[in-house]
Amino acid sequence: MSSWDADLYLRFGEERTRPAVDLASRIDVSEPDAIIDLGCGPGNSTQVLRGRWPRARVWGLDSSPDMIAAARRDYPEQGWILANVDGWSAGEPFDIVFSNAALQWIRNHDRLVPHLFDQVAPGGALAFQIPSVGYSKLRAFIREIADDAAWRARMHRAKASLTMEEPFVYYDALADWARLIDIWETDYNHVMDDSRSIVEWISGTGLRPFLEALDSESERGRFVELLLERVTEAYPRRIDGKVLFPFRRLFVVAYK
Repeated sequence: MSSWDADLYLRFGEERTRPAVDLASRIDVSEPDAIIDLGCGPGNSTQVLRGRWPRARVWGLDSSPDMIAAARRDYPEQGWILANVDGWSAGEPFDIVFSNAALQWIRNHDRLVPHLFDQVAPGGALAFQIPSVGYSKLRAFIREIADDAAWRARMHRAKASLTMEEPFVYYDALADWARLIDIWETDYNHVMDDSRSIVEWISGTGLRPFLEALDSESERGRFVELLLERVTEAYPRRIDGKVLFPFRRLFVVAYK
């Protein structure tokens, strides 16, 4: 299986971009010169930054060749960097170091977040959002299915693939260095066509490591089927036939 599928990711592009819009709107840096979007994916969040600060120089960085290829295809005039966020250092500091739903794929946030803050220029900001620790029933369902005896022994790496901490972890990691820290959580109730759409949504992100741990299309199909059964029961159709998918996200903006 391909690690990342840009087309699958963008099937819910509007929903995935909304938190980036909300995060960018809260950053109080009036005239940044240089901005980088870490974990930019296919470039949807990078366009939010270009719209918010049209005179700034904005780069997008991602570790996925498929995502960077999609960004270069759709926005060929812009600057795209194929690299890992983990271990990345700026040659020159950026006025805004931004990340929309990417840092959860990297471990050791108590070290990662201060390192990223070190890449921020004086007067600038580090701004990121990730899913909250208990962001939905969906994650619990996936981990419950992963404990099935049929594949439990192959799921250790998948279970460790996401890192989301409580808000105080990020505050403590930045408090000695930032002049101001803004932390909040937002609940999004995404309106989905049906329960299968919710499974399709998570297939492009948090479900990937679990499916990649399986050996065959038959196993992957069974895993998805079990998940769909739980999702259908947990997220009933509303009066118009749609399904509400609650998703809580954590936002952090730290100013230097």
